[in-house]
Parts: sequence; C-alpha cells; structure tokens
Amino acid sequence: MIKREIQGRIEKRLFAGKIIVIYGARQVGKTTLIHSISNGLNTEETLFLNCDEPDVRSLLADVTSTQLKVLIGSKKIIFIDEAQRVKNIGLTLKLLADTLPERQIVVTGSSSLDLANAVVEPLTGRKYEIQLHPLSLRELTDRYTPLELQRLLEHWMIYGLYPEVVTKMAEAASLLPELASSYLYKDVLQFQDIRKPELLERMLQALALQIGSEVSYNELANTLRVSKETISHYIELLEKSFVIFRLAPFNRNLRNELSKMRKIYFYDLGIRNAIIRNFNPLHLRADVGALWENFLICERLKNNTNSRTFLNSYFWRTHQQQEIDYLEEAGGKLSAFEFKWKPGIWKLPNAFSSAYPDSTGSEVNPKNFMEFLGI
Repeated sequence: MIKREIQGRIEKRLFAGKIIVIYGARQVGKTTLIHSISNGLNTEETLFLNCDEPDVRSLLADVTSTQLKVLIGSKKIIFIDEAQRVKNIGLTLKLLADTLPERQIVVTGSSSLDLANAVVEPLTGRKYEIQLHPLSLRELTDRYTPLELQRLLEHWMIYGLYPEVVTKMAEAASLLPELASSYLYKDVLQFQDIRKPELLERMLQALALQIGSEVSYNELANTLRVSKETISHYIELLEKSFVIFRLAPFNRNLRNELSKMRKIYFYDLGIRNAIIRNFNPLHLRADVGALWENFLICERLKNNTNSRTFLNSYFWRTHQQQEIDYLEEAGGKLSAFEFKWKPGIWKLPNAFSSAYPDSTGSEVNPKNFMEFLGI
C-alpha cells in the first residue's frame, strides 16, 4: 500500500472536536485511506458504515438522535464511506456532532456535488474538509527511486496515477476506460439528473482536446449545439466531481492582458487519454506539449493541496500572444513557469517582466521537473 501524504494530517485532527470530511473522485483511494487510518486505532472502538449498502443508507437517512445513539453504541470513531448517497446526510451529521460531540466522525464522499450541498450549512463550524487526489509522484517516492520515476515519466503521462492503475501497470490500458465510463460520470448522472449523458461525453472529449489552450464557452456551445449556460453548468458539475479543474488568467496591470478566458485541465491524464481513446506512446503523439503542461500543473496542484500550501494559480497571456504557462502568487510574489518537453532557453516575456519587475521565472523540462515537484 502507498501511504498518502494527507494521512498524517488527518490523524492529527482526530478527536479535535470536528467532523472530518474527505472529498475525492471515485477510486482515488478514500476507502483505503480510512482503513489505513483505522489500523492505528483500537478496532473495538471503531465502526465502519459503507453507504453503498442500501441497509446502511436506510439506517442513516432521516434518523433521530436516539436511533443514532443506539447505532453508534460505545464506538469512539465512526467512518462513514460514500456518505453523499444518504438522503439528508448533512442533518444526520449535525445530529451526530451535537449529541455525540466526544466521538470522532470521518466522512468520505466521491464527489462534492451533493455531499457539499448537504453538509455546508448544517455543519458550519463543525467540519474539517480535505480533498484526496489521485496519487502524486511525490507519494510514489517510497516505492520508486528518482531514477525509476524518471524512467516511468512517459507511462505516468499516458496512463495517469489512479491507485489501481499504478499498482497494476500492465493492465492500465484496460482499466482506464472502465474507470472513465463507470465511475467518473456516475455521480454527475445520478445526483444531478443529467438527461443527455451523450452531451456530457462529447463535451469531455472536446475539453480533452483543448488542454493547454484557452477554452471558449461560446465556441463549445456552438460546436455542441447547446446554450452557453448548459456548457457552464456541465463544466461546473465536472469540476465539482473532480474530473477537471480550471485555471484563470492573471490580469492586473496591462490593458492587453486576457481577462475572461479559462484553461481547463484534467485531474488525471489517464482519464483524459481514455476519453479520447489514445494511449499511443509520446513519440507518436501531437499533444506531448499539452500533456506535459497538464501533468506538471496537476502534480503541483496535488502537492500544494497535500501540504496545505495556500497560493493563487494562473496562466498569463496577452492579446499579442505573449504567454506564460503557469503563475503562482504567494505573499505578494509572482513566480512564473514555462513548461517545455524539449529543453531550451526561456526567459520572461518583456511585457511581463516590465509590468511585474519583482517576479521570477524558470523553465521546467524533463531534466529538472523533480525539483519543481519537490522530489
């Protein structure tokens, strides 16, 4: 088993007076994580409730405090897996927090769609939220040496880093289409009453082909023959179900800086490549630069999330096509990064360095990417 970076942080939060809510896409390892946490606890004091089971959902839906006390008994820590499947789960969790404040509740949810909506108001001030991503390269350093990670870089860029894909590398090409079709769409289709799943798939394919480029909602709407509002709604749902994430443009001083366009990336490149049905090796692909950009931004996002590093992330581009792939703003300081699959000589665009003279810039390529990822 590969230990997750966030496990220690969760363990430090146990019995600190708040419900712990772990969000993440299906199959990223939430159940494995909570079982790993439970290994260091007294099994006699632990209760697991799997909400994929219909009878468990019934026990937790529209329940009274008296019924909860009977269900929990003398257990000190309660794990509720796939909690978003329970009707009115927010009210149930509020009852647990109010009537059994000395107990520790750990909740997992495979999307933030319903779980977030259901628990935000009832649990205001009572919860500690954390997101679990697919595996990061930094989490694989216990299993692989830096040299091995370097040699497997192409594999990660093509097949991604879902736990099952990492642990069954030879089966990656057959596992990923099942992950994409059976798990990623399930929450959106089930909980948001999406009546046109074929539109969702077509839109994902269009987004998959545009990673690294600005995405126009108007162009997507025209291509897919739906309204701009429908495109915006579907993208928001896919983001909340941890399939994609958006990067906004940095816009502050220059009149010709982009201010409205967004870039959209995938949380996992294996899922992205499964959506477009392309697992070709890198030397046969025309999208290597886009893959490299998505890979590095996503790995940086995982590291920042796992380490609780709070900063703002952007891309930068002017109407004259001067551009920077990735910007981070922390403590008033701007750090710029350009991602090059083939190492070259890169420097900050003059317009950017003139407007933001205290900023720094560097190129990230296959020779130095481990430093960028803190490996």
